[in-house]
Amino acid sequence: MSVDQTRGWPPQTEEVLRRAGWRPGRSVPTNTWESILRERGSFAAHDAARRFLSEFGGLVTYGWPADSITTASAIRFDPLRAQWQYERFARAGREAGALLYPVGTADEGASFLGITEDGALHLVRDRVELLAPTTGQALAHLIEAQSSRSALWTPDAPAGEHPFWRRLHTVTTGPDAGPRWSEETDRVLRAGGWFPGRSVPTETWETILLQTGGFEIHDAARRFLAEFGAVGVPYREPWDSMPWMEFSLDPLLALWDAEIIDDLAEQAGVDLYPIGMRDRGNQHLALAEDGSVYAGMDSVWLLAPTPDEALRRLTGRMQPAAP
Repeated sequence: MSVDQTRGWPPQTEEVLRRAGWRPGRSVPTNTWESILRERGSFAAHDAARRFLSEFGGLVTYGWPADSITTASAIRFDPLRAQWQYERFARAGREAGALLYPVGTADEGASFLGITEDGALHLVRDRVELLAPTTGQALAHLIEAQSSRSALWTPDAPAGEHPFWRRLHTVTTGPDAGPRWSEETDRVLRAGGWFPGRSVPTETWETILLQTGGFEIHDAARRFLAEFGAVGVPYREPWDSMPWMEFSLDPLLALWDAEIIDDLAEQAGVDLYPIGMRDRGNQHLALAEDGSVYAGMDSVWLLAPTPDEALRRLTGRMQPAAP
């Protein structure tokens, strides 16, 4: 295995990145992420962010050797983890003295990763910390820290309330409530990032899933993800405070699960394209070409015959409404 001396990283860094799916020359479009982040906070991508995400975006590094520490402390190069966090990044940028664009998370999601226009990676928590002046050095630092309980490791850091739960009390329903679905479904979907007429590019998801899992998208999945991709209900503690089951309409959650999706498709007797997961990763959600939505992991079942009916069921209450 060659060591990329121009990146300034050691053999361990390259090995971990390759296991995550990185290869020299990797390039994926970034327009899906850019579009959604503009929707959810007016983030403006700069060239350094585009270059970084084109090469590393969508990857999750679990460290090596894989154990409870390296797995729990996975580094996720997913800029959408910072959706709704624009003000936090604006403050962090002022502290750093440079524009920061989100590129992922570390520390079990307790820390965001941001990149400046000169390519320097920063850790964004309650303060801003420069990881290293170059991408290669920063990645080596992150991966080395991932293998031990280092200063980056903060498993007991309290997580703030997810913006979804604040938005849920401020969004108002629109004319789709009633003809298309209930007012509650409309309100939940709006809090999760949907709005009437929404249409985001899907090329980023399509390219990564094709490169990594060999998934060939069909028109029904492309239409669904353009309208509802990256919409969801986050989990919160305690469990009995959850009115709805957690779900995330993120197709990249199936990144390494091509065999599982193929098995579910064989059981269902139809071609399936992943559109997300629910129940904290215990059930894949997948769409057939006729628009029917299936759920499952070891076995499969028809969740709903149409996407709209599936959304009604996904937003159905587990707990009765408070009087």
